Amino acid sequence: MLLLGIDLGTSSVKVTVLNAATQQRMASVQYPETEADIISPHPGWAEQSPDLWWENVKQAILKCNATNLYNPNDIAAIGIAYQMHGLVLVDKDQHVLRNSIIWCDSRAVEMGDKAFSGIGSEKCLYHLLNSPGNFTASKLAWVKENEPALYEKIDKVMLPGDFIAMKLTGDITTTVSALSEGIFWDYRSNSISADVNNYFGFHQSLFPQVQTLFAPHGLLKETVATRLSLKKGIPVTYKAGDQLNNALSLNVLQPGEVAATAGTSGVIYGVSNQLEYDQQSRINSFAHVNYKADEARIGILLCINGAGIFNRWVKNLIGANRSYAALNEAAAKVSPGSNGLLALPFGNGAERMLNNRQVGAHFQNLDFNIHTDAHLVRAAQEGVAFAFRYGLDIMRENGMHPSIIRAGRANLFLSDVFIQSFVNATQTAIEFYEGDGSYGAALGAGIGAGIYANTTEAFSNRKSVDCIEPEEDNNCEAQYRQWKIFLNEKLNIEQTH
Repeated sequence: MLLLGIDLGTSSVKVTVLNAATQQRMASVQYPETEADIISPHPGWAEQSPDLWWENVKQAILKCNATNLYNPNDIAAIGIAYQMHGLVLVDKDQHVLRNSIIWCDSRAVEMGDKAFSGIGSEKCLYHLLNSPGNFTASKLAWVKENEPALYEKIDKVMLPGDFIAMKLTGDITTTVSALSEGIFWDYRSNSISADVNNYFGFHQSLFPQVQTLFAPHGLLKETVATRLSLKKGIPVTYKAGDQLNNALSLNVLQPGEVAATAGTSGVIYGVSNQLEYDQQSRINSFAHVNYKADEARIGILLCINGAGIFNRWVKNLIGANRSYAALNEAAAKVSPGSNGLLALPFGNGAERMLNNRQVGAHFQNLDFNIHTDAHLVRAAQEGVAFAFRYGLDIMRENGMHPSIIRAGRANLFLSDVFIQSFVNATQTAIEFYEGDGSYGAALGAGIGAGIYANTTEAFSNRKSVDCIEPEEDNNCEAQYRQWKIFLNEKLNIEQTH
């Protein structure tokens, strides 16, 4: 029996087919090969086409089938992981009304801040665990105010994973977890927030049926099954935001356990059993995959918008035809600290951990006689690692003190320079596991379909493959202090304008 996992990322779609009995990958692919673009018609805006997502999902599944490493007819369930916080709008015929306003879009920050004050900051934090900020609810409010004719055509509001499930099955559902990441969920009333709806003027009918996360979300349509050489009626039994799903794939489910990713954005994600929140909403709290109203499992999420995208930008700048592996190898030949070159990675929209400020990306101390392209790569990766340290200190302020962080060997975590910079900066070891988001989505499908009796059974063959410890007597703390001074200078400059 096989399981199909789909991971809808910002840069590409990944698909994995998993043997349910052994939890071993039969095949895993990515589509497209080149990283997908983010549409930015104005500074601070970020959009992508949901219809293009769907086309890429189909092509990824067909590409996986074409490996001939498994029989597509043996696939028994489908799971979906997706980029969080995106706004997808469809009409009554399930046609997409506009591009998705995605996670790193900053246009609605002001509207979210006004809602935070209008509803009441303490009330928001107590009931929603977050400020509306630039999350999905605020993005919908932006559409309502700026595109009123389009807003009137909306039949359903969805998160990206809800949309992909709709295209597979024709059914529209959502989950508590998805609604919580959109800042639509009231944890105290255990319902869609009346405060948010009343403040923004949203009608309850805009929201899909709320389902349990591990549950049937529809059955594969015959037309789609034929197109993808799959069996008609396969259930979609799991869908979760990418960071929640990454935590699931790393068996991060219980209080105190912590996961990390370093893709387009960088994330540290820890689990708590308390309805906790940061007073400044610099880190955010969402319903984890195993959240229940009577057994809280809250994902505490630190997000850095500018992480892998900064590394990608440097790559494109100095030689798009050079592989990441070649750039990582060159960076490894540069001494830690990049000969004084410092880098801030905050060039991908408003950063929540910086109170939704748009600081931008910067280099400091660039010396034409010393620094090479390898220094730029190393400084960028060190800058992302220092941003992780900055954010982890905020999490520590809020009671999250990980002794070890679990991660998959993917994206920036393929770079030895970044890995050692991360563990040295945070003074926290990383335990690595094989697999990515699509692997987690496939496991989630097995849990949701009842193929696994529980999560313990689902992770029975999951073993760590490596553990990296902080180096002793490194100079990373001094380098981080210099980096933090640089950041504070930019924050103060930005605040005065």
